[in-house]
Amino acid sequence: MSKRMNEAAKLSSPKLYKLDEAVALLKKFPKAKFDETVEAHIRLGIDPKQSDQIIRGAVAMPHGIGKTRKVAVVAKGEKVKEAEMAGANTAGSDELIEKIAKGWMDFDVLVATPDAMKDLAKVGKTLGPKGLMPNPKTGTVTFDIAKTVKELKAGRVEYKNDSYGIVHAAVGKISFDDTKLVENIRVLMDAIARAKPSTAKGVYIKSATIASTMSPGVKLDPAQKF
Repeated sequence: MSKRMNEAAKLSSPKLYKLDEAVALLKKFPKAKFDETVEAHIRLGIDPKQSDQIIRGAVAMPHGIGKTRKVAVVAKGEKVKEAEMAGANTAGSDELIEKIAKGWMDFDVLVATPDAMKDLAKVGKTLGPKGLMPNPKTGTVTFDIAKTVKELKAGRVEYKNDSYGIVHAAVGKISFDDTKLVENIRVLMDAIARAKPSTAKGVYIKSATIASTMSPGVKLDPAQKF
């Protein structure tokens, strides 16, 4: 391991931490030369092979995530203007769909109004594998364009469990003060707790870990009240 990682390893411990203690420890690790992203990794007691146990949604982080995302909107009529006024990087209708069909993908998230989804389906095979197809479960298919665009630009986070039943989500930057990171993580944990499927049995939140881009993980006590 590098000298920096060896120093971090000396500070780390296999014990389970309360959230505020975990964040404080994470901030003590030697820093990289860039502003690292802090992520939460939550292992859930679900069967990811069952469609009714898929955990997927979006949550607006109270303090953002330290990154401004490029938002594109496919809509019709006045909703295109609404998107532009709300701060969308790109907004349009059929012409934007054609642009995407030709390979243009200069955006981080795509939002669409419900009446535009039928037309957008023609580029579904392009958007789907990249995780960019708008989805009602993540709030990216909506008529409330202004609110959605503003939340996404401010740091709304989409989350979905992977094939192992683990949710990975960015919760901020290591430069955030402790309170902001703690509050962002609490909002994420609350959203995931509320998304528990009725068919999930046993312990729901099995483990939770936070880590920055270049740090060891810090294990949270999953039994604590977030």
